[in-house]
Amino acid sequence: MRFPIILATLTSVVFAHEGHNHNPAAVEMNKAATVFLASLDETQRKAASFDFKNKERENWHFVPMDREGVRFDALKPHQQHLAFGLLGTGLTQKGLLTATQIMTLEEILRSRGGDPKVRNTEKYNIAIFGTPSPTKPWGWRFEGHHLSLNFSLLGDKVIGLPAFYGTNPAELKKGPLKGMRPLGEIEDAGRQLTLDLIKAGMSPVFSEQAPKEILTAQDSTAKAQKVQGATSDKMKGEHIKQLLAIVSQVASMQRSEVTNDALRKINTTQRKKLHFAWAGSLERNGPHYFRIQGVDFIIEYANTQNDANHAHLVWRDLKNDFARNSLKEHYAEDHE
Repeated sequence: MRFPIILATLTSVVFAHEGHNHNPAAVEMNKAATVFLASLDETQRKAASFDFKNKERENWHFVPMDREGVRFDALKPHQQHLAFGLLGTGLTQKGLLTATQIMTLEEILRSRGGDPKVRNTEKYNIAIFGTPSPTKPWGWRFEGHHLSLNFSLLGDKVIGLPAFYGTNPAELKKGPLKGMRPLGEIEDAGRQLTLDLIKAGMSPVFSEQAPKEILTAQDSTAKAQKVQGATSDKMKGEHIKQLLAIVSQVASMQRSEVTNDALRKINTTQRKKLHFAWAGSLERNGPHYFRIQGVDFIIEYANTQNDANHAHLVWRDLKNDFARNSLKEHYAEDHE
């Protein structure tokens, strides 16, 4: 993969905000997806294109398996740039950096003896669901090992969940990129909140043994987990700020135009209805898990595999993953 060229493209492919559309992210996604599809030949376009109601749209994964969509290594260089341009319409600079670091880790694992058919920085697929439109529902996905980014659009409204990020190793302990921890800031914040809550007599630890994996797994519909740990209605103001800061850190991977509605609800009507739960070791190199759950969302973080050096992070909407609720409302309004 041509990372120097791609990284330059990530910051340069910007689509201008036009007309009176109130969400520039929706405008830019529409344009970027349209340009990307137009660049493909017939075979590539057939691989990339799906009906919006195709079940594949909700068939998300984060393991190193073969996927539907047009694969990155099947694209010519200029098409790869356009694919990353599309990705850049959904993510922030921080999110783009995290995504490219995750993909870079595949090459590092390959260089350490991993199967090149599995450990491949270009084994990522782009899928477009429906026809990009400023008014009709459509969506797109960028997915491969340890990265699943799903966007659903209904006019101005953009839903960017589920969103999954994984890192193996979670921390590079040797080589020229030694010390790189793509998700380290989020892990450290979760551990610090746990220690501060314990000190305040409100331990969020519900088990000394961490689950082996995120509990929502790869289910197309995420299920709410048992309320455990510490609840925000009993936390001090400083702890609630720490908790909300972790949510903001996760959300900061995506553009504010995508996450604003969700964050507004979490920071206002839901801020006293959150729970934070931790399991496993409190040592940085020990296996651990934590989650933040609210009325309609869940964030999970697990670092348990490979001697606690293999991390998974997911943000799910318990009601509106893949825009399920928004689509019901949209179709109901159309019917009326």
